[in-house]
Amino acid sequence: MLRILYLTCCLLVLFTTHTFAAPQIKDFSADSEFSGVKISPDGKHLGVILIEDEKRTLLILNLESMKPTYAVKFSGDEEVGSYYWVNEERVVLQKLYKHAQREVSDYYGELLAVNFDGSKSKYLFGYNSDTSASTKIKSNGGIQATAFVLDTLKDDKDDILVMAYPWNKQNYTYTEVYRVDVYSGKRKRLTTSPVANAGFLVDNNENVRFSFARDKKNNDQLFYYENDEWVDAERIKGGLTDFYPLSFTEDNKSIYAIAHGEGATSAIYEVELATAKHKKIIQHDVVDPFMTWVSDQTNTLYAVEFENGYPEYQFVDTESAKAKALQQLMAAIPDHRIRIVSETVDGNTLIVMAMNDRNSGDYYLFDRKKLKLKFLFAENAALDPSDMSEVRPISFTNRDGVTIHGYLTLPRGMKEHKNMPLVVNPHGGPHGPRDLWVFNSENQLLAQSGIAVLQVNFRGSGGYGKAFEESGYLAWGSKIQYDIIDATQYVIDQGYADKDRVCISGGSFGGYSALMSPMLAPDMFKCAVGVAGVYDLEQMYKTGDVPESYGGEAYLEEVLGTDIQRLREMSPTHNVNKLKAKVLLIHGEEDERAPIEQFEAMEKALNQANYPFQKEIWKKEGHGFFNAENRAKYYEITLKFIKENLNVK
Repeated sequence: MLRILYLTCCLLVLFTTHTFAAPQIKDFSADSEFSGVKISPDGKHLGVILIEDEKRTLLILNLESMKPTYAVKFSGDEEVGSYYWVNEERVVLQKLYKHAQREVSDYYGELLAVNFDGSKSKYLFGYNSDTSASTKIKSNGGIQATAFVLDTLKDDKDDILVMAYPWNKQNYTYTEVYRVDVYSGKRKRLTTSPVANAGFLVDNNENVRFSFARDKKNNDQLFYYENDEWVDAERIKGGLTDFYPLSFTEDNKSIYAIAHGEGATSAIYEVELATAKHKKIIQHDVVDPFMTWVSDQTNTLYAVEFENGYPEYQFVDTESAKAKALQQLMAAIPDHRIRIVSETVDGNTLIVMAMNDRNSGDYYLFDRKKLKLKFLFAENAALDPSDMSEVRPISFTNRDGVTIHGYLTLPRGMKEHKNMPLVVNPHGGPHGPRDLWVFNSENQLLAQSGIAVLQVNFRGSGGYGKAFEESGYLAWGSKIQYDIIDATQYVIDQGYADKDRVCISGGSFGGYSALMSPMLAPDMFKCAVGVAGVYDLEQMYKTGDVPESYGGEAYLEEVLGTDIQRLREMSPTHNVNKLKAKVLLIHGEEDERAPIEQFEAMEKALNQANYPFQKEIWKKEGHGFFNAENRAKYYEITLKFIKENLNVK
């Protein structure tokens, strides 16, 4: 009870009007005050994730009074992960464990259930029947598998579908689907996937109908459940590639899928199951679908979101209730990316998230019948969007005649954006991810000091079609870096940046680029900050979690190749003699993606060349900064280094 009273006081403070002070580093590095806001199916309660004592807590509120009815907070090293409303009174949630040696929480597949008032708590699914006494969770039989909620079965208040990945010593497993009673924990296995590490698609009659995955060579696989067995669905794909089923139509006779067919970008197709006839219904000329939206009421696709500079939306059926609601919200909250994140079972009350380049996210309650929009929470109330800087889409033609897109963060408060100090911030990946028109706390912090920030969706980035992404294969140290260099030169030529005050800073693959680009253009960059970077490409085959993963070795061979001489030519560890920039290396000892051996190889190469550099090592951090205090220290060190080298006061 004391904990709930404490949380109530916190909420009352946060609901009051804020007086914004000048933002500090700790404000940019802070965890979200609120996240994961979801409404119960009957619209009477809200679930909210907040951080208390550096752990994720699930707070359940009475929507009318906005007072807590229960707080799910575990003892010891346990905390709340993802959660789901499965009926009007009950939530199912993941239990995470904060790692003693790493600043990250681990999920071992345990699902728990509890009512909004804390009653009828139950351990539903997991390897262990022992649970935290503070939550009074009753025991259930153990199962050694990692579980995820597949479908909450909106027409069944007692059961959910769970997909579980059994534990073994291999890096692959055949996924199982269970029907689980959310009150008793009783479970029944329904099926096992025909392929390893598979996902599933459920139809509108609550039947598991599709299983899909990628094999060890990263080829897509699709199977269809027919006559009580899994059959290869190559016929249904009809020649389309990279085929991924999204949802069924309301009559269950067709599916919507995303796939590559005609044109440079992937598209949304409607595929008739009986005949395998497919019809392209939505495609963008420049970018692939970024997100797809499926109605909770009908389980059918209603909208597709694209990111061509700014967010764009296309609708499968513009007259559907959900499409109209999204259009109304876009008009009510202009210049924002709109997300319907949760809704009541009748679809009349929605939880909406709105965000843009200056706002990390605001939550609203939308009454669709009354057309009433009510503000609920800000993810980070300490940062006033009006004090943040614009992120402007840009595009240019690179040295090979290819159009490259990116974003430029323009510091607020300047009379004109000319001859500014510039930080180039390459994204990670490099394949699959891309930069977006979103709030970026690190870039906004730099902009507070009058520093512009350039982000580049170089060749190899995801989102611009398969050919564009594949054009970056085998070209990590060439075409990709040339695009980063050409983008920097473009910004200089346009007058935005001072050519004598340019630094580069990035994480993961961005850390690789932060060292490699200054080796190819040594007179362009005054300083380089490599964060959790890979610096020796040969090592990627020997250390880290990529080669150990299912399909990881095939991926490396495809995107890097196996020519040792070429790998060395593209590795910063073998090109230190080309450097002129001041260097700062930042790494976590517990990094599994770019293990500490990558940092050590770069450190050794710099020392052997007697090249001066700074370094900062975090003992408990992994591939990035998961602890807010560590993140603040990282921001402080990096900002100081960049400002000194760009001569910024």
